[in-house]
Amino acid sequence: MVLSIKSRRDEAGLTAGELLIDGTWRPPADGRTWSHVHPATGEQVGEFAVAASVDVDAAVRSARHAFDEGPWPRSRAKERIRVLRRIADLIRTHAGELDTLLALDNGMPLSFGQAYAMSTECVADVFDHHAGWIDKLGGETLPAYQGGEHVVLTMREPVGVVAAVIPWNAPLLLAAQKLAPALAAGCTVVLKPSEYATFAALRLVRLIEEAGLPAGVLNVVTGPGDPTGDALIHHPLVDKITFTGSRSVGRLVQAAAADGTKRVSLELGGKSPSIVFPDAEVYAAAAVTMGTVTLGLSGQACVAQSRALVHRDVYDDFLAVAEGMAGMVHYGDPFDPETTASPLINERQLHRVLGYIERGQQEGARLVCGGDRPDGELAAGNFVNPAVFADVSNDATIAREEIFGPVLAVVPFTDEDEAVRLANDTSYGLSATVWTSDVKRAMRMTRAVRAGTVGINGYQLEPHVAFGGFGRSGLGREGGRGAIEAYTEVKTVLLPTTDELM
Repeated sequence: MVLSIKSRRDEAGLTAGELLIDGTWRPPADGRTWSHVHPATGEQVGEFAVAASVDVDAAVRSARHAFDEGPWPRSRAKERIRVLRRIADLIRTHAGELDTLLALDNGMPLSFGQAYAMSTECVADVFDHHAGWIDKLGGETLPAYQGGEHVVLTMREPVGVVAAVIPWNAPLLLAAQKLAPALAAGCTVVLKPSEYATFAALRLVRLIEEAGLPAGVLNVVTGPGDPTGDALIHHPLVDKITFTGSRSVGRLVQAAAADGTKRVSLELGGKSPSIVFPDAEVYAAAAVTMGTVTLGLSGQACVAQSRALVHRDVYDDFLAVAEGMAGMVHYGDPFDPETTASPLINERQLHRVLGYIERGQQEGARLVCGGDRPDGELAAGNFVNPAVFADVSNDATIAREEIFGPVLAVVPFTDEDEAVRLANDTSYGLSATVWTSDVKRAMRMTRAVRAGTVGINGYQLEPHVAFGGFGRSGLGREGGRGAIEAYTEVKTVLLPTTDELM
């Protein structure tokens, strides 16, 4: 097997050396660029612009002008609906191209793009969903509280200029989850993709331009956190920051938002439990759980069920299935339909994951399989064979920290009360899955587990429902009515009687 990343890059005709500011694609002020190294081969597959602080300032001022004086925030619902529906149509038309660019970005195999939550169809559906809210986002009419001669109205208005910062693992979906509600609400946006996944996001932006969005409504600055991200989140003309990424960076974003009294939405990851009871379909539970940390992005997803809480009666059966699933993972060329999992995004993440695997063994967990690196032609890529740890204490590092790699920590429990205690003994609270055939138990666990989303005998992301977490998993929700409301401000209007108006 010979990886063909360079040839795919040439076929795609990648151009990523420009920034979008006020409707014009232009190079960065200082000409600085970043070389993108493909995680599967270590080959350089392109360069993109690094926006300096002066570029970021120009982008934010463009968005500010478009919000304060442009037509988009004042446009009729029909026009916004038309543009968002057109964006969705263009995404579907260019699905194959976007999938190719995503594979060139982060190595996500094309085969995994068939999973709905990671598909371009889901990305298009996010825009369709929020288009449907545009003409339904109303306020309230309330009676006067103390008998005054007036009526109380509330209105929702766009929050203003939005700084949207997205990570590398699902750049298309996460860009959509921020851009769609922001644009639907009438905001203007400055988007910063991750420096490790830029090509697909830039193509998405060009499709959005093609859909007829006015100049300046969407601006794009590319580059790393320093200098690009820092300049964006600290800019005084930004009204709201929306960020998906690590908890450590999330703290910096929240501090920047507090300093400027900016609105903020944060999605900061998880250490999600998969809770398996003895009356569950154990094979399905183990296969699905293991799949979240091995297939597709190799555990590099916030919703990965990387902490399996398994009843002692089915513990050995669960481990046997998980070990078998680990052996079925196929690494390689992301364009090969036989490839099922991606490399880790960069060498830093590779060494971080390997460090966690070593730490797990040092703390007494039993390594059932994996944890080493494949050799041969895969040695140049950032690959780690999926690791399954048994006999893990819930206090162990690998059970408490988000590893973001193909590592599963399996923790035993004895009864339902212990399962609840273990599930909630975490600083995160993004998602969970409960595996049982007992409906009453399923509902008891759903109420007891503190997580933003709880799946019963399976887990699926949907574009029209609220997604977000409890605790240190973040602030706010994406998806559903709450998402578009998060990009609005509520205005109260005290309206006098008709006679007084006349």
